[in-house]
Amino acid sequence: MSEPHLTILHVSDLHFGPPYQPQVGEVLQRFAADLQPDAIVASGDFTQRAKEEQFRAARAFLDRFPPVPLVVTPGNHDVPLHEVRDRLLAPHALYRKYISEELNTVTTLPGAMIVSIDSTAPRRAIVNGRISRKQIEFARGAFAQADVDALRIVVAHHHFAPPPDFEGADAMPQAKRALDAFTAMRVDLILGGHLHRSYIGNSLDVYPGADREHGVVIVQSGTSTSRRGRAREREKNSFNVLRLRRAEIEVEHYMYFDDVENFETTARYTFYRRGR
Repeated sequence: MSEPHLTILHVSDLHFGPPYQPQVGEVLQRFAADLQPDAIVASGDFTQRAKEEQFRAARAFLDRFPPVPLVVTPGNHDVPLHEVRDRLLAPHALYRKYISEELNTVTTLPGAMIVSIDSTAPRRAIVNGRISRKQIEFARGAFAQADVDALRIVVAHHHFAPPPDFEGADAMPQAKRALDAFTAMRVDLILGGHLHRSYIGNSLDVYPGADREHGVVIVQSGTSTSRRGRAREREKNSFNVLRLRRAEIEVEHYMYFDDVENFETTARYTFYRRGR
C-alpha cells in the first residue's frame, strides 16, 4: 500500500480581464474536477486591473472548483494601479468583497499547515511587493501551533528568489530576511506566482545561508489562464500539482499545448524532507 499523501493544485495569475483565455480556463476546470485535490492554492493576480467585473468573474471561476479548501493571496494586479486614491485608502476593498475578507490566513490540513501572506504592499512597492516584520511574526506564531511533523507551507504572490535564467526578475525587497526567518521556522515549501513563468527549485540555490542543512523548496507557477506568459513560457499557460508525503515533496509541472488543447506534464521534481 502506498503512503498516504496530500494533493494540492497550485494555480496563479488568472488575470480575469482582456488577457484571460476562456478556453484554457475551461480545460483547467476539467482538470481540477478530474484531479479532485485535497486543497487548491491560487497565488494572486486574479484580475488584470482590479475592476469589479473582473473580480466578479474571478469569483465565479473559483466557485466552480471542487469543494475543497481554497487558499488565496492577493497579487499586485488585484489592487488599483491608476486609481491612486483607491490604492492609498482602500487598496483591497474589491479583493475583500469577492475573494477573501482576510489578507493573511492560516489553513490547517491533515499533515500540513499553510500560511498565506499578502505581499502586495500597495502603498510602498507595487510591482515587487514586500513582506513586513509583522507578517513574519504572524507566520511564526501560526507555525508554532503546527504539529511537529506537519509540512509547513507559505503562500505569497511575489517571488522570494529570482530564477537563475530569467533576467529582470528582481526578488521582493528584504526577500533574504524573510527566507532566513522561514528557514528558522522550518518552513518546507513556498508557493507563489507573479513571474508568469514557472520556477521550481530551492532557496539554497540562490541564497546560500548560514544554515546549509535546511533549504526551502520554492515553487512558482506561471500564468494559468492568461496570454501573459513570459520568457520560456511566453504566451504559455502552466500550473503545478503537488503531492506531499511525510518525507517528500513531489511537484508535477503542467503546461498547456495548443495542438492538443490540453495541459500535459512537462517535468516532475522530488524533494526530500531531511530527518523525516
